Amino acid sequence: MASAREVKRRMKSVKNIMQVTRALEAVSASKVRRATQAVMGSRAYTDHAWDVLLNIAGSATPGTALHPLLDVRKTKPNAITILLITGDRGLAGAYNTNVIRVARHFAARQNVPIRWVAVGRKGRDILLRMKQNVIAEFTNLPPRPSASDMGPIAQVLMEDYLSEQTGEVYIAFTDFINSLTQKPSIQRLLPLTPMDTTGMVGMDYLKKPSVAVSGSNLQYEYEPSASAILDEIVPKFTVMVIYQALLEALASEHSARMVAMRNASDSANDLISTYQLAYNKARQMGITSEILDIVGGAEALKTD
Repeated sequence: MASAREVKRRMKSVKNIMQVTRALEAVSASKVRRATQAVMGSRAYTDHAWDVLLNIAGSATPGTALHPLLDVRKTKPNAITILLITGDRGLAGAYNTNVIRVARHFAARQNVPIRWVAVGRKGRDILLRMKQNVIAEFTNLPPRPSASDMGPIAQVLMEDYLSEQTGEVYIAFTDFINSLTQKPSIQRLLPLTPMDTTGMVGMDYLKKPSVAVSGSNLQYEYEPSASAILDEIVPKFTVMVIYQALLEALASEHSARMVAMRNASDSANDLISTYQLAYNKARQMGITSEILDIVGGAEALKTD
């Protein structure tokens, strides 16, 4: 059994760790509130923009596309690009592991080459370790990113699609449901059209669309022209979809880290209680041993 001094040293170490986990939990809790407000504030706008875009795309003549990013190619994709969104740091439980696992399983079910764009150091490191084809990486994003920060990411993905180096572009991210529940999901980014998942490989990982075409009798008037407006709107909408996915991922990451640090603090508290009991037992054994030594010495003096 460890000595009382050794147990006390271990108990002090656990207390120091618990102070760190409690501080991280408090920081994550404040970040969760801000991230949740950002997610909820942008969801309604994104859903309405999707509704408008889907109706515009549906108004086109069958077999034609109003914009290259809305063009559904008839042939099988020669490659698929996946934008993987993870965190730059750990200490978030299984947050990074779960989204990486879902993205890898989805990629493994596709029978075409996979091109990866990594957002976050955790995902990038795993992909490079597995010798995957990472065509671009983005790390150290601002703690509170804006839509303008998504411009370089969207530019890489759009150029990859327009140059026909890839046939489809997907986003692998963690969908924020609430502070206790986050779901790793896959969402198609390009082409920006409704997706038929019937019989599709890996459809169980795909996020179900929250909006659909609201009607077929909607009439849109374009000024100066449809092509000029869509040339401006569609790339910006692509940026917005990426931005929304990143907001969902950030809210999920902060929530996962808050819960993980809370669980770590609770485990540390239980461990301190265990060490306290062991310390009391070791101290009691030491006192008992000293008393026995005193009694034995007294008896020896009486014998003399």
